Amino acid sequence: MRAALAALALLAASPALALADARVERDGDSLIVRWTSARPVDVRTSTAPDAPARAATLVSPADGDGQHRIAAPAGQRLYVLLKERGTGQWLRVAERLLPLEAGSNFRDIGGYPAAGGRHVRWGLIYRSAGQPLLTAVDQAQIARLGLANLVDLRSAEERRLAPTRIQNIRYNAVGYSMAALMPAASATPIRNGAVLYRGFPTLLAPHLRLVFDRLLNDRGGLAYNCSAGQDRTGFVTAMILSALGVPRDAIMADYALSADLRRPEFEMPRIDPAVAASDPVARMFAGYQSPQAARPTPLVEADGTPFLAGAFAEIMEKYGSVDAYLAREAGLTPARRKALQAAYLE
Repeated sequence: MRAALAALALLAASPALALADARVERDGDSLIVRWTSARPVDVRTSTAPDAPARAATLVSPADGDGQHRIAAPAGQRLYVLLKERGTGQWLRVAERLLPLEAGSNFRDIGGYPAAGGRHVRWGLIYRSAGQPLLTAVDQAQIARLGLANLVDLRSAEERRLAPTRIQNIRYNAVGYSMAALMPAASATPIRNGAVLYRGFPTLLAPHLRLVFDRLLNDRGGLAYNCSAGQDRTGFVTAMILSALGVPRDAIMADYALSADLRRPEFEMPRIDPAVAASDPVARMFAGYQSPQAARPTPLVEADGTPFLAGAFAEIMEKYGSVDAYLAREAGLTPARRKALQAAYLE
């Protein structure tokens, strides 16, 4: 996981900046921020994701050794602003994964390089697996994120088996049956990855329309999830990041993180064998609850091609470009895409 996060840190730093390779990793009740710079860097922190340097707390002036440890108990979300002395160049970084007690794959998609040399804003868009087993501590941590909307990408059957425990925010879902996914999901994922993902541009178009509507029209952050937070959530993330002008290699690197950041034991409550006997969807998920089946695996075909490439291939064949697909199927016209970038890039 550390290697994957480091690779994403390289992607998150603009090539135009001397200040680069910035990342934040949790170590118990501390955060370790690391960076590369030829000059000393002022390290500042804030609890607000958009705080300007003057409003952030200076914790290490003229730091020249490329790393600093910051006290931050689990549940306290800090944003780190690095400002290079002499050039005034700055970069904002944060802990990508929320350290939940009983959550899986809940992470911020901020920080990636995007259109016009800008970066995706931190603290506004979160991707996640299902949240049926969150503890009270987890619920309190998520409440502090300032979310305005949760968009649930799961089928009606999944939502019935494992209702979310995120409370007191607007809940959004589009009804469909797991039968739309079962033919591909019932066989081995590697053999059916391309088939499954090629269906996402059609299956999830209504969800994308909903996601972009909430991003453009509601104040506050947004979270969205499926059961594992990797397949349907991975596709929706790819479309959001594409709309923001994030390079494809960064999108694919973020997608691959799920293999390291999932905690499957918290994605679905333990399914009663009696329920599984009479419910095909419950039976499928019960099959994933053995220790061996529940272990996350890399999201690639046998030849190493990411499953997500199948969705992009489907879009290119039918629409010619991601922008054309989003405009036609998700209502993200060029004007709305420009507004999205204005709101979610810094």
